[in-house]
Amino acid sequence: MLSAVPKYDALLAGCGLGQHRSTTAFVNKLLAGLPSPPPRLVLDADALNILSAQPGWWKGLPFEAVLTPHPGEMARLSGLEIKEIQKDRTGVSRRLASEWRQVLVLKGAHTVVAAPDGQCRVSPSANAGLASAGTGDVLAGVIAGLLGQGLKHFDAAALGVFLHALAGEMARDDMGDAGMLASDLLPLLPRAIKKLKEG
Repeated sequence: MLSAVPKYDALLAGCGLGQHRSTTAFVNKLLAGLPSPPPRLVLDADALNILSAQPGWWKGLPFEAVLTPHPGEMARLSGLEIKEIQKDRTGVSRRLASEWRQVLVLKGAHTVVAAPDGQCRVSPSANAGLASAGTGDVLAGVIAGLLGQGLKHFDAAALGVFLHALAGEMARDDMGDAGMLASDLLPLLPRAIKKLKEG
């Protein structure tokens, strides 16, 4: 399976993987064996949890990726308390993006996208419906898809967050936010893209 990696333009790792010993070994082997230059990479969910168990984990990522933690995952990656992260989401994200040399997408109300060079974008959206299980996986997939189309890491992350939030707003307008599911976002993403193109 790993031998096929060089054939891909973009990879997404972490969604629904779990943290069993074999999974941990697979993620570590994947990251250690990426070709140079590597495919554009998004690390989410359990890939982040696996990394966070390794002191100085960012030193083992000699290439830029997009990391998409929620506040709990960010706390595990950084060693900070969740309340400390939430108190200064933008400042913490910018500092850690620079320290880790990675593009960070700190999910939550007003998702923060920060790049190693100091660029930062904050989503204006705060949609409770996007807190349901699986919506973060959809976001990671959108970012990976944009990377696969050739966008740079920060641009793909910022645009992915925008489109994901726009699709979430459409879903909320249609059904409210109480019963929104991750699967409700998928058919709305093309509409969100169309709306963006139309200005």
